[in-house]
Amino acid sequence: MRTKRFLWGLLVVALAATSSAAAAVERPRLVVGIVVDQMRWDMLYTFADQYGNDGFNRLLREGMSFANTTINYVPTVTAAGHASIYTGTTPAFHGIAANNYRLGDRYISSVEDETVSGVGTTSRQGNRSPRNLIATNIGDQLKIATEGQGRVVGVALKDRAAILPAGHAADGAFWYDNATHAFITSSFYATSLPQWVEQFNHDNAATLSMDLFNKPEGVTMTFALAEAAMDAYNLGNGEACDMLAISISTTDALAHNVGNMTPQVREVYRQLDRDLAAFLNRLDSRVGKGNYLLFLTADHGGTFSEPYLREKRIPTGIWESDSAFRALNAALQARWGIDNLVERQMQFSFYLNNAAIAAAGLQRDTVAAYACRLLENDPQIQWAVDMENISAKSLPSELKEKLLLGYHKPRSGDIYIIPYVGIYAERRGTPGSNHSCHTQSDSHIPLIFMGWHIDAGERFSPTHITDIAPTVCALLHIAPPNASIGVPLF
Repeated sequence: MRTKRFLWGLLVVALAATSSAAAAVERPRLVVGIVVDQMRWDMLYTFADQYGNDGFNRLLREGMSFANTTINYVPTVTAAGHASIYTGTTPAFHGIAANNYRLGDRYISSVEDETVSGVGTTSRQGNRSPRNLIATNIGDQLKIATEGQGRVVGVALKDRAAILPAGHAADGAFWYDNATHAFITSSFYATSLPQWVEQFNHDNAATLSMDLFNKPEGVTMTFALAEAAMDAYNLGNGEACDMLAISISTTDALAHNVGNMTPQVREVYRQLDRDLAAFLNRLDSRVGKGNYLLFLTADHGGTFSEPYLREKRIPTGIWESDSAFRALNAALQARWGIDNLVERQMQFSFYLNNAAIAAAGLQRDTVAAYACRLLENDPQIQWAVDMENISAKSLPSELKEKLLLGYHKPRSGDIYIIPYVGIYAERRGTPGSNHSCHTQSDSHIPLIFMGWHIDAGERFSPTHITDIAPTVCALLHIAPPNASIGVPLF
């Protein structure tokens, strides 16, 4: 009996020591990630006359700015960007090949999931989850490291911008539904809409009925929901480190519609700066200055609009991808007598109709090579690349690496188009900006860390979007996401 009591005592001491060691791991009380959709790096300075002292300027003053951060893959689009920021890897590994892609025999939105249903809505906007993301992210790793104690929440207007940062193990992800003019979630996260979200929707019904994707109120509502989530989940005041992922979608939607150097976009950035300042002050009072780790970045950049560049006499142009798709199929039909040998076009990607090719007794590589030659006859296209045979294509090595890092074979298109610099995919007559290319306009993004254990300063050494997640995880002393290829920056 005395021996049993002795062994039990040793076990209690050992467990206490283990618990104490776990508690002794130094971490901030809260990690906050802010992604500004389609924010070029230079917008930190181009719109500086719109900013006060306590928003972007506070981040630049108190934080560490990595001013030469670029995206190291193509396509540079929203879903791939949000996934890459939080996983530390690229579409080749995390599987979010684009905003829309082929999954099996269907073409889907990046986070579409027919196995789940909407919560707070009956629209298809609720059929969403992170299941298509095949890698872990920061939130997942934080959940593992804290044995579920750390709370993880994602909020945004866009579904993919809330879901992909939150990850698989999150406590919640909430996005805006145009059908109900309210924030919703899916059955992946909850069986009923949390009472605090219902209350938020009720209290802000008038504002939520506005066009939030194209008005400054979209920014304000996103931060307001983030603050409500902080209160509901007691983020930053629990026993373990928590994470809050915020994405600002209005900056992207409006720039697509009117161009990013317009009075409307300037007004949105002015509001963003104000709301950011108020949110930082809220973090100071709720969590404590120096007790939270915050980073701000973007999922991709964006071109200046064609009218804006033409006015400045800068070379530019619009490649009408829909027209190119129809013309390509017509040319292939003229060559082989078979229609629709190219099944789908998604901006700069073309999907071959492999079933039709096989049924006609044609060789896939022969059709792809001929299609690439036809596409390269377009004076706006520099290269058309058959991704299955990219090794044989003469390309700059840096571009080839970006293509490979962005290519997920089961989901990506068969042929990828590289337009000449300044050319982007859009319909003629549309005044908006765009993105998805490898160029500086599309790939150069802001990255600022501020808060817990971060010194102020600015660095110009080359860094990548994939360095963000391993940096956060290194600072938290947790394992990086399982497919991470980036390196910690500090």
